[in-house]
Amino acid sequence: MKYKYSKISKIITIAFSVLLAASLTGCGKMETYENYTFPETEESNLVEVSNTYVEKSAEYEDAGTPDKTLATFSSSDGACVVKKMEHYYDVTLDFENHTPEEVGKAYAEEVMEAYPEIHEVMEPYIYENIYWGFPALVDDFDPVWERVSYLAKTVEDDPKLSDYWKELDAYAETISGGVHGYSEDGHISYEEAVTFSFIPEALRGTACSALSLWGDKTETGDRITVRLLDWNLGTEYQMCEVHSVIHAKKGDRSYTGISFFGFESIVSAVNDDGVFAGILDVGSLNEPYIYENRRCYTYDLRYALEEFDTAKEVGDYMVGNSANYTWSHNLIISDDNSGYCAEDAVSQLQEKGKAYSILRDNETPLLNGLTWDNPDSLCVVNSFAAKGNQDYLYQDGNAVRWNKYNEWVGAEDKFTVGELKTALTKEKVNQGQKKGEAYVVNVRNTGTAQMIIVDYHTGRVQVAFTPESGPSDDVIFTDIGSY
Repeated sequence: MKYKYSKISKIITIAFSVLLAASLTGCGKMETYENYTFPETEESNLVEVSNTYVEKSAEYEDAGTPDKTLATFSSSDGACVVKKMEHYYDVTLDFENHTPEEVGKAYAEEVMEAYPEIHEVMEPYIYENIYWGFPALVDDFDPVWERVSYLAKTVEDDPKLSDYWKELDAYAETISGGVHGYSEDGHISYEEAVTFSFIPEALRGTACSALSLWGDKTETGDRITVRLLDWNLGTEYQMCEVHSVIHAKKGDRSYTGISFFGFESIVSAVNDDGVFAGILDVGSLNEPYIYENRRCYTYDLRYALEEFDTAKEVGDYMVGNSANYTWSHNLIISDDNSGYCAEDAVSQLQEKGKAYSILRDNETPLLNGLTWDNPDSLCVVNSFAAKGNQDYLYQDGNAVRWNKYNEWVGAEDKFTVGELKTALTKEKVNQGQKKGEAYVVNVRNTGTAQMIIVDYHTGRVQVAFTPESGPSDDVIFTDIGSY
């Protein structure tokens, strides 16, 4: 069946509360509303479009807001410096003058000094993810460690990646204080710390989107890339307490990662050549999970950002390894001259002819029934979009978000950075529905952790960090510096 993506778009323009059975990580086929008659009731479910939008007093400026430094923490050897900022933790890791083991140890020490609550806040979050990945688990955590340790070993044994393991091993050993095993006791053990850094490979649970504009679509003609990270924020918004910007100093292999305290692989990052990359889930629940003889794509992405200086090289490397990853995924990848989506399909799907890997750009033909009306732009959601590839547009509101992006981008001839920020934040993040009720599918939603903007005209990066109190309509784009 081919889904009527344009029909979904029309429904959204009147802001109907779309009936979805899916959560951020669930799946369910979206209704197309063919031959549907709206019921006659005294209380309508229809909502005026204006009521779904935030009333803004003014548009955003192009520049981000500078953050204040509240406190600074430094390891005795200088391998790690942590600055507690207003909205995030700014971390500098010095690999130029220190070994990976020294950096990992210092990082853990300064995390605990800068954020003493790390154990009691983050250990429950780790278990939320474990129970999500292993819903039948009761008290035997051996299957969890079997999976995580196997994947960790693939990083350790790969000469290109082994330094990452040395760093993580030292971090986990230090932050755990030598405590081992899985136990919900308010203290992060070695195994729990390692598990945290393998969530994308071993446990999973993200739903994101991205957009890149350039040429005739931007006021300057230079590229603007936007990435929305939708992540499991935790039942108490724990992840919003540990937003981090990590500056890895490695000479010409340096990069800036935007993620969370203690997360050693890549969620979103930009290297010193301006190559930006971010991970996006694709249909995890719809494919068999295999970890034996597989690679870790977030660690491969870290290597690629360190090794290559163009988006094309990074994309080709990831697509070339894609068959051997644990889960299919998308990657938004851009530099000042180009933008791509790496549609990475795992081998079990390729072998069955269900999916293929491709480095998609704005010229790539799209899935039958899927349209994109805007030249000089590229959109990414949690589905492959290249013609003939696996179709998950029905899942997680993907078609809705795709069509919203298409409409928003088409509404303006050209965008400044400020105008793009205004467009992306115009929806109310919470549409007022109660738990279990139908809901409007938002681009920026109650699971959005970070909104990242890379402005290639200025070389500056801005991030809207979801606050500790949870998602809000009051969005601040913080300038985190240049790449």
